Amino acid sequence: MAIKKVVLNEFFNPTECLQQIVSAYTQYKIIAEQEKTQRREIDAWEETTIAQINAQRDLLIAYLERSFDERAENFRALFAVVDQALISGNNEQLALTLNSITEIAKASPFKELANLASVRAALDNPEHEWEF
Repeated sequence: MAIKKVVLNEFFNPTECLQQIVSAYTQYKIIAEQEKTQRREIDAWEETTIAQINAQRDLLIAYLERSFDERAENFRALFAVVDQALISGNNEQLALTLNSITEIAKASPFKELANLASVRAALDNPEHEWEF
């Protein structure tokens, strides 16, 4: 039985192999740097988006605090008028005040939120009067 000798130089070129390794490593470094850049961009986008969400949340909370405080004050004032109308027996004033209470109760404090720009302008204006 004869053993056949295999010549490696026919199938294996060390120079070409080294060039492929260097080329693959160079491509890896380029892609790794691109991915790092993309991760930094995503992190920056995330920070910006979270800051915007927090600002909008703060705006909404401030609006709700002010609007509900204003509604509560309106209800207190109107119920004081109801008490006075009951004491004085003024049925006309009682009916008008109860109608006002009903209208305020039916109105949603959230309807103004449809336009956040106007809410922001109103919140920034210390002279703004909140009406419901």
